[in-house]
Amino acid sequence: MSDVPSRDASSYGGGGDVGLLTPVSAGSPAEGATGDAAVLRAMLDAEAALTRAQAEIGAVPGRAAEAVTKAAGSVGFDARGLALRAGAGGNPVIPLVADLRAAVAELSPGGEEFVHRGATSQDILDTALMLVAARTLDLIGVDLAATAATLATLADRHRATVMAARTLTQHAVPTTFGLKAAGWRSLVLDAHDRVVRVRSTLPVQLGGAAGTLEAFEAYGMEGEALVDAFAAELGLRAPELPWHVLRTPVADLAGSLAFCAGALGKVAADVLVLSRTEVGEAAEGTGGVSSAMPHKSNPVRSVLLASAARQVPALVSTLYASMASEDERPPGAWHAEWSPLREALRLCGGAARGAAVLCGELSVFPARMRSNLARGELGEAAG
Repeated sequence: MSDVPSRDASSYGGGGDVGLLTPVSAGSPAEGATGDAAVLRAMLDAEAALTRAQAEIGAVPGRAAEAVTKAAGSVGFDARGLALRAGAGGNPVIPLVADLRAAVAELSPGGEEFVHRGATSQDILDTALMLVAARTLDLIGVDLAATAATLATLADRHRATVMAARTLTQHAVPTTFGLKAAGWRSLVLDAHDRVVRVRSTLPVQLGGAAGTLEAFEAYGMEGEALVDAFAAELGLRAPELPWHVLRTPVADLAGSLAFCAGALGKVAADVLVLSRTEVGEAAEGTGGVSSAMPHKSNPVRSVLLASAARQVPALVSTLYASMASEDERPPGAWHAEWSPLREALRLCGGAARGAAVLCGELSVFPARMRSNLARGELGEAAG
């Protein structure tokens, strides 16, 4: 008999993650767009859309599609219960399908047989995660555009604000803060372009048990027509092939998220230098407090952006590593993607919102910039 005491989540005050250790995204729109409730909603949206697509091509009665859509949209599903039951089959779609069928049976007896018809769990979960990504990228894009607009104003306002350029931590030659802000804007626009571009490429997943579409065709469905209808229902792209083990969509998304986090991290890194006490050339509009030193005003938004810039590449490395997957459904590689993808989306979303606020409230001190520049020039002359 094991000496390890048996404990469940309730022993530690519950199993819900409320963001205590993720302040960069806590309270942001991206937090809600990537939460378990959002993933559950996306899975239900995918199941309902699949049945509607099958009805559209004449393979499922219209009343059955209506019943599935109604059940998916109005019945309360227990996300925590699904999570606990997911361990039996390795993913949350299996218990969700059982619950959705039961809900449809109550609304329209006989309609339950049309739930999940021909699909495999990966079809639904991959599609759901692409929906979550699309919805989160839309939010990120808005915040990046707002940040770029603010930086354009800063760059124009300070085109003649002279300051010291710094190379390898040391004063170099004079530059302007306007040029620095223009550089930030260029990176943010590059991130925005990548986010918008990858958003437009996100596909549905539909291949059936082993990516052959045979299960759908066994029910008299023409595979290509079904994929097109499914994609149209969800506002995603119709892929040329099922991508169960061809993870280009995830890899492309990963690259865009890593670039976005890094671009915002560059802005944060510069603000952190400029706001040092001994530099004092810029400051966040609303500084953070210190628990030990109440007189301090810490650049907390920049700190949190910097933390996201360090975390996202590590998460993305798992997504890239998962590309090397065997067979037609790999044991573990697919499963390894879910949490890192969600967390990378969440961090980038939180960072994008934080950057919009940071740049909108940034205080710039031209007099201090001139003073520091003069001090550096005097030091060089004395040397």
